[in-house]
Amino acid sequence: MDQCSPCTWDPGGAWWSWLGTRLCGRPWEIKPRSSVGGGCWRHWTRPLMAMVFIMPGPVLSSGDMEVTKTGVFFSSGERWRQLRRFTMLTLRDLGMGKREGEELIQAETQCLVEALQKTEGRAFDPSLLLAQATSNIVCSLTFGLRFPYEDKEFQALVQAAGSTLLAISSPWGQTYEMFSRLLQPLPGPHKQLLRHLSTLATFAAQQVQRHRGNLDSSGPAVDVVDAFLLKMAQEEQDPNTEFTDENMLMTVTYLLFAGTMTVSTTVRYTLLLLLKYPEVQERVREELTRELGDGRAPGLGDRARLPYTDAVLHEAQRLLALVPMGMPRALTRTTCFRGYTLPQGTEVFPLLGSVLHDPEIFKQPEEFNPGRFLDADGRFKKQEAFLPYSLGKRVCLGEGLARAEIFLLATAILQAFSLESASPLGALNLQPAVSGVFNIPPAFQLRVRPH
Repeated sequence: MDQCSPCTWDPGGAWWSWLGTRLCGRPWEIKPRSSVGGGCWRHWTRPLMAMVFIMPGPVLSSGDMEVTKTGVFFSSGERWRQLRRFTMLTLRDLGMGKREGEELIQAETQCLVEALQKTEGRAFDPSLLLAQATSNIVCSLTFGLRFPYEDKEFQALVQAAGSTLLAISSPWGQTYEMFSRLLQPLPGPHKQLLRHLSTLATFAAQQVQRHRGNLDSSGPAVDVVDAFLLKMAQEEQDPNTEFTDENMLMTVTYLLFAGTMTVSTTVRYTLLLLLKYPEVQERVREELTRELGDGRAPGLGDRARLPYTDAVLHEAQRLLALVPMGMPRALTRTTCFRGYTLPQGTEVFPLLGSVLHDPEIFKQPEEFNPGRFLDADGRFKKQEAFLPYSLGKRVCLGEGLARAEIFLLATAILQAFSLESASPLGALNLQPAVSGVFNIPPAFQLRVRPH
């Protein structure tokens, strides 16, 4: 530490520095000064260092972030530890990582296939149907509910989740995150973002209220809300309990949003890639037919028999880099990095996008090449730098569920249909339409042709 100097921040004002960052290039071109070795990109609106890899050891172990303190996703310290452990155990009890969870996803996948069949060869944007499928899965686990795709209120809920994703990833959404106290009372696009968030939170609150009226205090929990309410009842005499209405509502609202949009966006981008590269689509279909035939639905146990398909799905996630800046962490103690003293509380963004697009690991990283995940014998090959879900103690708590959904949804669609672009292949753009907190693929239309 004696060799460290104080970390110096940009002398310019926040607004000028932020504008300068935005003008330096297209959003997806923001890169660190060096890659896996630990390079950094500085964002001067607040004291933070954005690094490619999290520093070793316990320095970032809690991933603390002091902006929002409720719910499993935004809390820290003992609150976070209790809520995360409880949420993970509850999801496992409800079937995540087990046969029951796989059957839940497969049942919803069949509903999606039936909905796709109803398009009868017409061109359509798959965004809504995919998001409805993933939302139904998370609603089943969280609220014990499943909605018909034709339900207008359900469509509005899913559209609110999609609009939230777009809004928080937009330049204005990022500006609002940095200056929320200043901008909240003023008119502007953030008002629409707040309305979308209110739609999600209101729905979650209504479901919590419904559960309160129907709760069986003697029976096992059938969903996340049930489990939370039962835990709250157990600890109601504890003045220091973390199982409160506020923590429950924030947790289930974020489960609803993230569970709806992250997987559906990834599957949508995968379909876009398969439209752009029909030879890849055909090779996946040939592997599915050869290994599974036409009658049996794909299962998670088939993953090892489908190495090329698995490689395609991994490469799609790598190329998209859905959460390019990762989720913010904070230093739990003052530490030294490359000659600079970084004070406790400094925000740190693990730049997952720069890892997933590191040319030293993934040659020609902007190209779609499933072969990166295959060895010389055509077997699936793991890549240590494949980190779309982050890593460490605050790795995405839904990683197992997301991986299962992506595999089962994508394989079921490709087993049932051939995908055709409604536009010339040369017109299909693979670059994100919006790049910020999330990389969001451009809109596109396709036709599905049953085999």
